[in-house]
Formats: sequence, structure tokens, C-alpha cells
Amino acid sequence: MKKIKTACIIDDDPIFIYGTKRLMAEVDFCETVLVFQNGQDAIDGLNKITANGEILPCVILLDLNMPIMNGWEFLEEFVKIPNHNREKVIIHIISSSVDPRDLGRIKNYEVVNNYILKPISKEDLESALENSF
Repeated sequence: MKKIKTACIIDDDPIFIYGTKRLMAEVDFCETVLVFQNGQDAIDGLNKITANGEILPCVILLDLNMPIMNGWEFLEEFVKIPNHNREKVIIHIISSSVDPRDLGRIKNYEVVNNYILKPISKEDLESALENSF
């Protein structure tokens, strides 16, 4: 399977980030992993990437519950980022919530491909990788 160039993890849980990065390495998921602790840092970081004329990460793993700016607020801001490859970005919501309202709400976002329950598995990552091409 082909790996993607850049992936992005937006989550405030260091244990989740560590475990996910290890799994990404095991399945040869991507060349580079960007990590942001909350939605605001991610928006700032992704805007900086765009301003430098670089392309956005192909895959974003997005937690919903974070301080400063949560996953929903991130999605609202993300769709405003002016970038030539934003349409190619696939966002996977990663959450420990099984709230049916959350599952219903993600249908409002075209950019969201999937809803993955924590903890993430190798199979989840392999499936995300397959959907990236």
C-alpha cells in the first residue's frame, strides 16, 4: 500500500498522540506527522502552511473534545482556509464519544470521511490510508 506524504493529529491527549504515531509508523502511514494540541493551534499552523504555498496534510485525525477550540469549531474554521488542495483533505473524527448527536452532526461536514472510536487501531489507519487515494 502507498503511504501519504503528510498526516495531522489534532488532539490534546499525549498518550493518544504517542500511540497513534507508533501505529502510523507500523503501518507505514505517512512521511510526516504534524501534531497540534487544539483546534486553534491547528488552524494557525495550517494557515501558515497555506501562506507558505505548501499543500495541506492529506489526512487529519481530529479529536472533538479539546480546550481552546474544539473539533466542531475547528471544522467551521477549516472550511474557510483558502488552499488549492483543501478539497483533497480527508478528516477522520477520532472520539471516545458515542453520542448519537455527534454521529448525526458529522453528516453536515462534507470534509469528514469517518468517525473512529478511540483507541484507534491498525485496521482504522489502514482503512483511512485506502480512502486517501
